[in-house]
Amino acid sequence: MKIERMNAKPIQEIKTTKKKAHVSSEITGVLFASPWLIGLFLFYLLPLIVSIYFSFTSYSILRPGEFIGLQNYQELLSDDLFLKSISNTIYFAVFYVPLSIMFGVGLAMLLNMKIKGMSIYRTLFFLPTLVPHVAIAVLWMWLLNPGFGLINGFLDMIGISGPSWLGSEKWSKPSLIFMSLWGIGQSVVIYLAGLGDISNDYYEAANIDGANWFQRTFHITIPLLTPVIFYNLVMGVIGAFQQFTLPYTLTQGQGKPANSLTFYVMYLYDNGFKYFRMGYASAMAWILFVVIMILTVLIFWSSKRWVHYQGK
Repeated sequence: MKIERMNAKPIQEIKTTKKKAHVSSEITGVLFASPWLIGLFLFYLLPLIVSIYFSFTSYSILRPGEFIGLQNYQELLSDDLFLKSISNTIYFAVFYVPLSIMFGVGLAMLLNMKIKGMSIYRTLFFLPTLVPHVAIAVLWMWLLNPGFGLINGFLDMIGISGPSWLGSEKWSKPSLIFMSLWGIGQSVVIYLAGLGDISNDYYEAANIDGANWFQRTFHITIPLLTPVIFYNLVMGVIGAFQQFTLPYTLTQGQGKPANSLTFYVMYLYDNGFKYFRMGYASAMAWILFVVIMILTVLIFWSSKRWVHYQGK
């Protein structure tokens, strides 16, 4: 009995020591993570919570404002420029996102070919992503100039009268989509990584069965690339609805011609920092948040039907 008590005491001491060491390691971990946690709270969670309240007020930077309930949201529904900005943003997203996926996958498949000097071609296609959006806007304003731009000059050489690209309400958004497609090198790199992850065993088995290039592409490459396509689809939709820098620089924040390049985030920015209607801008931000969340949930829900993972 005495021996059992003597053995129990050291065991209890060992357990206590382990518990103290575990608590000490947890405290150390929290201390190391505290700068990030504090930043997350101060710069993300707190503004998020405050913006919800501001969306129900008439708050501006110059005055505290008053609680007005749903008035900001009701006013948005009757704001013609708000509706125009939604229309422009949806137009851009509907055309840009599918085109960026198709061109991205196509370029990645070309750049995945085993030919001499391929690393140089990959670098050339990736370079546009390193150019700042402001520089891209200035470059394309010169290229698309209706009077002396290189694109209209080339069209004149083959007998085609080029339009006033950025000065035409009809051609302004297609021009912006074309400019944005010029900088898809980052997604191409991701597609290349996805192509490199596909095992050659699938292609060897398909060759033995006599499958041609189209059959290998649509029955092996595309299905096994769908996880990467899924990722770029989600990021592309989010990025398309947050389009700001390029159209803002092209139009000096005016959205011309005829507000055809006034996008949702541009109008949100103008309300918040040009007209100082911070409550109104907060309401717009929460509408955008809800729309993006709904679209993201729908994409995730649909992914079960068309995204295929290797080994499943």
